[in-house]
Amino acid sequence: MESTVTTEPSKTSSASSRPGYGQLLRTRGAWTFLLPGFAARQPFAMLTISIVLLVQHTTGSYGAAGAAAAVTGVSMALFAPYSGRLADRYGQRAVLIPGVLVHALAGLTLTALALADAPLWALFAAAVPTGASVPQVGPMVRARWGVKLQDSPLMTTAAAFESVTDELTFVVGPLLATALCTAVDPAAGLVTEAGLTLVGGLLFAAQKSTQPSVTLQGHARVKHASALRVPGVRVLIVAFLGIGSVFGGMQVSLAAFTESIGEPGLNGVLYGVFAAGNMLSGIACGAIAWKIAPQQRLVLGYAALALAASGLWAAHSALVLAGLGLLVGMSIAPALITGYTLVEKLVPAGARTEAFTWLTGAVALGQAAAVTVAGQLEDRFWDGAGFLVPMGGTLLALATLLALRSRLTAHPRSRTVARGVGHRVPVTVD
Repeated sequence: MESTVTTEPSKTSSASSRPGYGQLLRTRGAWTFLLPGFAARQPFAMLTISIVLLVQHTTGSYGAAGAAAAVTGVSMALFAPYSGRLADRYGQRAVLIPGVLVHALAGLTLTALALADAPLWALFAAAVPTGASVPQVGPMVRARWGVKLQDSPLMTTAAAFESVTDELTFVVGPLLATALCTAVDPAAGLVTEAGLTLVGGLLFAAQKSTQPSVTLQGHARVKHASALRVPGVRVLIVAFLGIGSVFGGMQVSLAAFTESIGEPGLNGVLYGVFAAGNMLSGIACGAIAWKIAPQQRLVLGYAALALAASGLWAAHSALVLAGLGLLVGMSIAPALITGYTLVEKLVPAGARTEAFTWLTGAVALGQAAAVTVAGQLEDRFWDGAGFLVPMGGTLLALATLLALRSRLTAHPRSRTVARGVGHRVPVTVD
């Protein structure tokens, strides 16, 4: 009987079509953590562009703005995996509550210092805790799906849904931040980001019934090595660094381009086209039952991304830039979704939360480096020089993927361990 329980569902799920989003969203208790989780995820998408627009407004320098945003991004990237480990050891609630309080306070302090024309070193000092305390809600939501669904065929759908949600976050967050900073006040983006973090994070932490068991997570942490020991994870980190370079380079360069043509209001429109392509492509990718192996999809999708990003620097009109931005956005989603799907295949269940935070941190680090370099290029060279950053970042990452793509193949032992939810206790079936 036990062998039937462990093998038959996989045959059924592989033979039939994958359960859809509607069935997933009818999972009991899912909305209790999805809605507050979506609000609490916005800092990752809003923070960089909000800092860039505020600091550029107060200093007049894209270089200074990019540097301040980069400090935040580096801090986020360095502390994200540590935050994931703390959540595994002590529980999500214990990490989230103090984290969102620190983040809101640090973000408001950074805002006040920028408005007071504080020196750059003071902005850096406030940017460190602002970035370090960004709540890692995306990986925490993925962990909660694991508790709710366990060995259900819906786990594949949940992984796709979370990737689409990440894409939607990258659509809503920057658009909201840009609209607030340009139409309301340069500080409105950071203030709103801090408020969403505080309210959404506390509401998410309050959902104790869906929180993964500390005992089970602690057991998994002892049983499994760090996610960084998986070679494929290191390759994916490089790929996600390149994706971060696209987000950072686009944010700075679009703002500089629209200002150079005397139409700063077009910044939100152009970024919206880029983000819309990203979101629509993400929805389509999550709904398709792919027959191509994920490692092949990642290489093909990344090649398309690098090709599209390589043309941005040559665009000299808003219309051409909008078209290229749409193509870039449509190419990002397949790469992101496939990367997260590979984590499910490559990494043991007990180390996946850490693996997800490494990829999230890689995007933040790539974004931080990109806004710094793109800001310097925009200050020192021609308008649009910052678009060289997405091209360079994606080409380097693509070369790495091509050279090391064999490391993205899952071994049988990894798939066996990944069937669990952080422990070796058999899953009961009604």
